[in-house]
Amino acid sequence: MGKRHLSFYESVLAFFDRAAAHTSYDRGLLDQIKYCNSVYQFKFPLKHEDGTIEIIQAFRVEHSHHKLPVKGGIRYSEMVNEDEIKALAALMTFKCAVVDLPFGGAKGGVKIEPRKYTVNQLERITRRYTAELAKKNFIGPGVDVPAPDYGTGPREMAWILDTYQALNPSIDSIACVTGKPVTQYGVRGRTEATGRGVFYGIRHALGYAEDMKKLGLQPGIEGKRVVVQGLGNVGYHAAKFLQEAGAVLVAVAEYDGAIYNPDGLDVDEVQQHRRETGTILNFPGAKNFAKNTDALEYECDILIPAALERQITEENAPRIRARIIAEAANGPTTIEAEQMLLERGVMIIPDLYLNAGGVTVSYFEWLKNLSHVRFGRLSKRFEEASRSALLESIERITGKRLSPEERKLIVRGADEIDLVNSGLEETMITAYDEIRETMLRTPGVTDLRTAAFLNAINKVAIAYLELGIFP
Repeated sequence: MGKRHLSFYESVLAFFDRAAAHTSYDRGLLDQIKYCNSVYQFKFPLKHEDGTIEIIQAFRVEHSHHKLPVKGGIRYSEMVNEDEIKALAALMTFKCAVVDLPFGGAKGGVKIEPRKYTVNQLERITRRYTAELAKKNFIGPGVDVPAPDYGTGPREMAWILDTYQALNPSIDSIACVTGKPVTQYGVRGRTEATGRGVFYGIRHALGYAEDMKKLGLQPGIEGKRVVVQGLGNVGYHAAKFLQEAGAVLVAVAEYDGAIYNPDGLDVDEVQQHRRETGTILNFPGAKNFAKNTDALEYECDILIPAALERQITEENAPRIRARIIAEAANGPTTIEAEQMLLERGVMIIPDLYLNAGGVTVSYFEWLKNLSHVRFGRLSKRFEEASRSALLESIERITGKRLSPEERKLIVRGADEIDLVNSGLEETMITAYDEIRETMLRTPGVTDLRTAAFLNAINKVAIAYLELGIFP
């Protein structure tokens, strides 16, 4: 008999237990925080044009109700199963706690391969899925607020909104889902939010000179060699922002293949090549890897797994040559692999912190929907008028005049996208500093993931204790 490996959900629970060992909470309270509260599995029929009927399997899991609403994406994938959705829901609870969002964690999934369905079929599946959630009160602005995930995007969120509003018309119904198109009550900056959050997190972590010295690296992003696995929404934007800040993208992996160039790849050119040819393979100036997983083992400073879970395992961990693993995906590293990497001195920036940018900006969208006003609408012109008056006073006193370009830059008030990005940056910086401080001051805690879980457990435990449920 070979060694039995932990499932995705079991791995999350194991990470939880490792951190919980550093607390003194009652076992009952820890179990309440640890396990999923509600698991809803259901099926519904889809009739095809040829008259055949396919049974679609779907899930929605609510992990923790210590705060409401619960929050979590919906993924469309053939790999969807109960274990995966429970694991992702649990991670959402801890993720929201780490970055101080007032949500419990949830997750949804539909077991389909979206590429095999027409747009009409995907719409029918999405609307039926929404109706089934509404029947059981598993969706609502104050109850459970979904968002996009792997295989879904703004289009599906718009269908969810429309279906929910038809069943529950109210002034706040637009807050039943986030990740919507901007024209359908979405917020600017949501599309790139997770990738931008990954960038902010990596940039801030690389700013600690003493931490980088231990890894044999210089502080800062400039010149760092980066490998990205998964060139979807998250991986693309993370690579783009890092590249713009001076990093060198040396390899990219996708589901159908991987490419590398030690002198660097331009992520936008790779994307253009992919649109034109249907694949990233045979990109001019780059070489193809023999298999797409080889990219994970390519020598680099920062490896960014931005695809699916369980990509770095004890099988390939010994061959990974990155100094830093920045987890842009959920659960890309198994607990067995992590232990091997930590023993080699690899720094792992954990998923429950690093990819929280999406849910953070979803929080901003939810607030916008409940307040029914665009960020910046009330303050932008007032700010500009106040700054202009101040600038005119300074110019009058000093006798010096600024150029029109300089004046415009100083006077300009904040738009919605400015406020969203500023709020995201603040969130990621503050959360990282909290995690790092916990790691440094807690005896026995030597890695960022355990510190992040410990912070999350403490925050959720305090919420339960303040509710008076536990003595």
